[in-house]
Amino acid sequence: MPDVAVIIVTWNNERVIVDALRSLMADLSAGSLDFAIWVVDSHSSDNTAALVREEFPGVTLVNSEENIGFARANNLAMRGLGMSENDSHSEAPSAIYLLNPDTVTHKGATQTLFDALFADDGIGAVGARLTFGDGSFQHSAFMTPGLRQIWSEFFPTPGRWIEGSFNGRYSRSMYAGTEPFAVDFTLGASMMVKSAVAREVGLLDESFFMYCEEVDWSWRIRQAGWRILCVPNAHVTHLGGGSSSQARPQSLLNLWKSRLLLYDKYYPPWKRWMARRLMVQGMRRKLAIASAGETELEDAYRQLIELASS
Repeated sequence: MPDVAVIIVTWNNERVIVDALRSLMADLSAGSLDFAIWVVDSHSSDNTAALVREEFPGVTLVNSEENIGFARANNLAMRGLGMSENDSHSEAPSAIYLLNPDTVTHKGATQTLFDALFADDGIGAVGARLTFGDGSFQHSAFMTPGLRQIWSEFFPTPGRWIEGSFNGRYSRSMYAGTEPFAVDFTLGASMMVKSAVAREVGLLDESFFMYCEEVDWSWRIRQAGWRILCVPNAHVTHLGGGSSSQARPQSLLNLWKSRLLLYDKYYPPWKRWMARRLMVQGMRRKLAIASAGETELEDAYRQLIELASS
């Protein structure tokens, strides 16, 4: 079994998948890790699967006959790699690395993440420092979502609060350092987890179709007593948007449905009520200021208002 198995879930990512795999393979080939790469294509209608098959014969390609979402697709690969929830004794890679298709891996990033993950028995998961395609700063990890983050999403909030702990952000100075720092969760764009931890807490919750899967996983990992770190010396470019930018209204629906599921799963009743009220008022505000002609987006706002009000 390899030291690390990288899982990339794709959906219509032909524009970015070649760069993602080339940079990843160059990084891994230059290091000392035994590795495997799995791509799970969630029924793309473009040439994503064909490109992977033709240009990267060493990659295990799994084709789904339908768009099964992020959690199910990753779980499909994890089970194929021996991560069955019902069998804790089968062989499996030491670590599972979830990586987005809209990424470029910089030299040494994967090895650095792996070393940080196994530097201490109490560490359960790690994530890379992410930057946007133009090299600008990107928040790579966040605090557990609370009511203040929902407020910041919808209502006028001072910039220093949006960039700070009020909105669940860690200081930019922490990313500028060289030492890993503890976080509540890292983005699923780059998230490496010990296989033993994944087996203990369970795989990704397939109730989430897209978004919040890594938040829920991290929540369970921390509840089980493991620490999660962001590793600044592991650098990955994350272009952002990726598959979700191709269907904006549907992505908005997926995002807030997942957030509601997360709130219902972890918040006490009073906090769930408050979260839903904030969401309703926020969506009404967005609906009121929506640009003329954005019919599908307006319909998404209305659906979410109804959903949060139920």
